[in-house]
Amino acid sequence: MDGRFSPPFMADETSGLVRYTDSWLIDVDGRPHQGDFILQPDGDWIRSLGDEDVEFQIDGSGRLLTRSFQNWHTHLAMVLNRSMGEGLPLMRWLEESIFPTEKGLTPEFVEIGTRAAAAELIATGTSFACDMYYHPEVVGEVLVQSGLRGIVCGPITDGLTPNFKAGSGDALRHVESLVRSGSSAPERVSFGIATHSVYSCTEDMLKKAADVSNQTGCTLSIHTSETRQEVADCHAKHGMYPVEYLDSIGYFQEGTVCAHCGWVTKREMRILAEHEVHAVHCPVSNQKLATGGTMSYPAMIEAGVDVRLGTDGAASNNALDMRSEMKAASLIQRHDHWDATLLKPVQTYELGVRGSTDWVAWNLDDIRMRPIGKDGRRLLANLIYSNADCLDMWVDGKPLRRDGETLTIDEAAVMEQLEDAIRTYYATV
Repeated sequence: MDGRFSPPFMADETSGLVRYTDSWLIDVDGRPHQGDFILQPDGDWIRSLGDEDVEFQIDGSGRLLTRSFQNWHTHLAMVLNRSMGEGLPLMRWLEESIFPTEKGLTPEFVEIGTRAAAAELIATGTSFACDMYYHPEVVGEVLVQSGLRGIVCGPITDGLTPNFKAGSGDALRHVESLVRSGSSAPERVSFGIATHSVYSCTEDMLKKAADVSNQTGCTLSIHTSETRQEVADCHAKHGMYPVEYLDSIGYFQEGTVCAHCGWVTKREMRILAEHEVHAVHCPVSNQKLATGGTMSYPAMIEAGVDVRLGTDGAASNNALDMRSEMKAASLIQRHDHWDATLLKPVQTYELGVRGSTDWVAWNLDDIRMRPIGKDGRRLLANLIYSNADCLDMWVDGKPLRRDGETLTIDEAAVMEQLEDAIRTYYATV
């Protein structure tokens, strides 16, 4: 909406209404607005007349309101693995650093790692994560308690999961039970199924996951065409590239999340578009692990693919900060295509906040956000390319962060727990 008109509110209808005075606001369209605003729990906003009954009123001078960021591919608990295996290519990084440590993974470790990740998301302006990691029931409950939103996709790759016997099918049965029972806050957090990749899942496993998704409507998530080797191996084995192969076995469901997609053909892009897949660009992780291929944003858009943005896990990024991811996405697309007009600030912002119904307030008294420029025209570019401190976050009209302090997580306690946990977690590595 354009925010020009303010309907009256009744005194008993104030729950979740937040008024910011003398603030800047930028919605998904990227247009800066200045004035007094009311944020509504459903995610909408209106201009304030000053006499409405609200639950919270905040001096917005020195604040920029934007939609919260949406992280569409990550492995939250892998904060435990942050800065491990530095300087290794992808497969060596997995086989020498990640997989050996994960053999000692416990629900307790996952809880600590996920809570640390949730604290980082809130502190950097992200209110939603599509996760892929072990012990999803633990991940889901931590997100519920933190006030965040998420789709928690439990892995069914029996050969890799540390908590289920290989080949038993127990992992899928467990995840399916979570999907059917739901989280303790289904309006914010849901469960889905994570099939790690075409090289780590059998055809039967991929088909069974698709069947459950089709029956329940839950989200499917998979790493897709991340490396040239993955693509070459799939073609050698099946005579098809990964997306073609997945399509041939009836894997794709509407809204399937395909992470990376750095090595896909234009035909495969059309397949992704046909199935309304979310193709997730993870530029920082791909660059760090030198996977070589970069998702072609212009080609994806031309094919009609819904592109989202994700950090991957802190193990391969090393952060969960979507501002850095947005900057990297914009720059790598321009660099790879020799086109400085690609992913300008408004487009990049829209990519990072797509689907958001939540709000974040950024600190305009941060030198990195100055100058604001005439009519606020520099605000988005400053936020994306320079960054700023996150002061407030609102999800469903509830504050998760106020004046630079997270309310739903004790950050100091989480940091202490994380340091204690890794001493045990890495003891056998």
